[in-house]
Amino acid sequence: MTDRRTVLMAAGVAAVAAATGAAAAQSPDIRATDIRGAVTFVGGKAIPEGHLEIYLEDPAIQDSGRRRAAKTSLKSEGGSKTIEFSLPLPASSTASPTLQVVARLERADGWLVARGSAQFEAGLPVHVTLKAVIY
Repeated sequence: MTDRRTVLMAAGVAAVAAATGAAAAQSPDIRATDIRGAVTFVGGKAIPEGHLEIYLEDPAIQDSGRRRAAKTSLKSEGGSKTIEFSLPLPASSTASPTLQVVARLERADGWLVARGSAQFEAGLPVHVTLKAVIY
């Protein structure tokens, strides 16, 4: 015979499982509005080792503080030919036709190694090719 306590515990477990499943389906890490893309190095070479910063920029905005809208950082170990990324798309940036996705690769000491950019088009993946920086 099942008692009231067992029934309530089973109902509680089912409710928690249902809530957890709904939350997992709406994970903030994977959103339909995210900008997805990949970074490669010019000539199909391996991306050098360093810190890769990828951000959304609108060059039409004069205020440098508001120019960059979204940002993500990744680490390049120096062996990959392609690094995939995902950037959140801010709601205020969707209307601008001048948006660019910019990628910067820096060494551990902060020196810029390579940079690249690509025009952003809503709904399409972005492909950024890094080009070596010459000082």
